[in-house]
Amino acid sequence: MLMLLDFMVSFILFFMGMYVFVSKRKHLLITLLSLEFIVLILFLFMFIYLNLLSYEIYFSMIFLTFSVCEGALGLSILVSLVRTHGNDYFSSFSVLQC
Repeated sequence: MLMLLDFMVSFILFFMGMYVFVSKRKHLLITLLSLEFIVLILFLFMFIYLNLLSYEIYFSMIFLTFSVCEGALGLSILVSLVRTHGNDYFSSFSVLQC
């Protein structure tokens, strides 16, 4: 019964993160934070699922490694965009500008 509650909470948190990702897309920082939230919820869901089936937790460490690399890449893109454009608004970016 407790595992069912954990699955329900993780699904609710996942959909809350997806809602923030879809609705709050004005700033790049908010988008990156919602993506990191979604990754952490997926890690929680995967950790609960692997413990339920009593599998190895080694795959979760690989997942965390890739999520850290994804976060560092997103942060470096954010820093480079703020340095070139002065802000992180999506409306100030132009596709035609090099």
